Amino acid sequence: MKKSIAIDGPAGAGKSTIAKLVAKELGFIYVDTGAMYRAMALYLIRKGTDREDEKAIEEACRDADISIRYADGIQHVYLMGEIVDDHLRTEEVGNMASVSSANAAVRQKLVDLQQKLAESEDVVMDGRDIGTVVLPDSPCKIFLTASREVRAKRRYDELTQKGEKCDIKKIEADINERDVRDMTRKNSPLRVADDAILIDSSDMTIDQVKDEIIRYAKERF
Repeated sequence: MKKSIAIDGPAGAGKSTIAKLVAKELGFIYVDTGAMYRAMALYLIRKGTDREDEKAIEEACRDADISIRYADGIQHVYLMGEIVDDHLRTEEVGNMASVSSANAAVRQKLVDLQQKLAESEDVVMDGRDIGTVVLPDSPCKIFLTASREVRAKRRYDELTQKGEKCDIKKIEADINERDVRDMTRKNSPLRVADDAILIDSSDMTIDQVKDEIIRYAKERF
């Protein structure tokens, strides 16, 4: 039976950074589900789909070809045969992903792929509904969070390091808006699984969070 670690949490909590480190140390495959939703969002943006038109999103997503492949242990996200890793972290894509990911057709298409990956590999998977919907039987569920101010600062630092000009107040407002959408959406809302361990990383280093998750995972496995 394959092992799995499910990490959920709000935008900017550091899920992807931590999940990659945990996967590397344990020798698991890291599956960035957020990147898959961002790839779908990028597809919708390129198609000119109105993010407020739920029916248009549902129809457009049917033709999207999104996959994850590994080369030398590094994950690459493919959209229509193109590697789109470098296009997925913009605010425009993130905001579209927060809206389009609430669409039932979008979620079902990507959840099926995520579950198939977990059936064939030991995985660390992060997202918004991994412990509650994608991997409900995972023995190791983590809900990783941080204060809104800390999450906004992390996102600001990430973008400015890439040379992008941004406004930290706008980033904080966007995070607040996305939190509300993620927690109140009808399909698979963001919530803490009943058997998940809650970790607030606001005052923790990356290594402290990583070590805490690995310690818990080894206990559960």
